[in-house]
Amino acid sequence: MRHTEFWARLDRALGRSYSRTWAELTVVRDLDGRTTQEALDAGVPPKQVWAAVWRQLELPESER
Repeated sequence: MRHTEFWARLDRALGRSYSRTWAELTVVRDLDGRTTQEALDAGVPPKQVWAAVWRQLELPESER
């Protein structure tokens, strides 16, 4: 998964205006206490970050 696909999925899940704020402020438990943005900046692959976000937001299987 590329970063662009990750952000497109997050935009669909949360809305474009909120997704960036959520990524910067919300700590995701499966990302070792980091926010989504911190994990991506640290080099965690977007696919791995998306899996953690998917679990945290309890999104439907179709969004996996």
